[in-house]
Amino acid sequence: MAGHSKWATTKHKKAAIDAKRAKAFAKLTKNIEVAARMGGPDLQGNPTLYDAVQKAKKTSVPNDNIDRAIKRGAGIGGDAVEYTTIMYEAYGHGGTAMLIECLTDNKNRAAADVRTAVTRNGGNMADPGSVSFNFERKGVIVASAEGSTEDDVMMVALEAGAEEIEPHPDGYEIITDASDMVAVRQALQANDIDYESADAEFVPNVKVPLDADAARKLFKLIDALEDLDDVQNVFTNLDLTAEVQAELEADDE
Repeated sequence: MAGHSKWATTKHKKAAIDAKRAKAFAKLTKNIEVAARMGGPDLQGNPTLYDAVQKAKKTSVPNDNIDRAIKRGAGIGGDAVEYTTIMYEAYGHGGTAMLIECLTDNKNRAAADVRTAVTRNGGNMADPGSVSFNFERKGVIVASAEGSTEDDVMMVALEAGAEEIEPHPDGYEIITDASDMVAVRQALQANDIDYESADAEFVPNVKVPLDADAARKLFKLIDALEDLDDVQNVFTNLDLTAEVQAELEADDE
């Protein structure tokens, strides 16, 4: 889940690692397969594959799983699966917009499952283009705070072409043009600044604030979507005030 509060991102990340490890592993290895199929199995010559592998390693996906995914994607061994990327658009609670990114080998199954999850959890499917206009494809890098100051990260990232830098629970979130993400990530590495992840995401231009009740309902909808095997990412334009975040955090205490 992306495009909303950093607290929600952190909560989701912990849930994916702690409670949904197998499902999270499957989605990460699927990303590796697609990257290897598109750009080949050489990590140094395929930056998309490099970032997919790094993200999998950061999430503790076993090396054997990673190696098998690269081979499958590159067609080594003959058991490659052809995946198609499909984007669905929907409206969530409180007028929020949602982009639902699927990676599937069965379009009919993906479409039916997404529609069912959305409608059963209080959302509505949207016509193509009615939601996506509010999002831009951006590079999103999360740089580690360990061993680096905010000034260090900012200086290196901005010089390499970053557009924006914000605090993040894991360090610093760096927003780039999608085409500049690899250059910024490489600049961080060249300056010994570790990074947690580097992904192309859909970032909203206009965000919608929600109260705690609407946010709880939206998170339930997003959880239902992310439980689907074909759904890789859910992007929203949710915005939460500090007061609402505090109220939601109190739910888990």
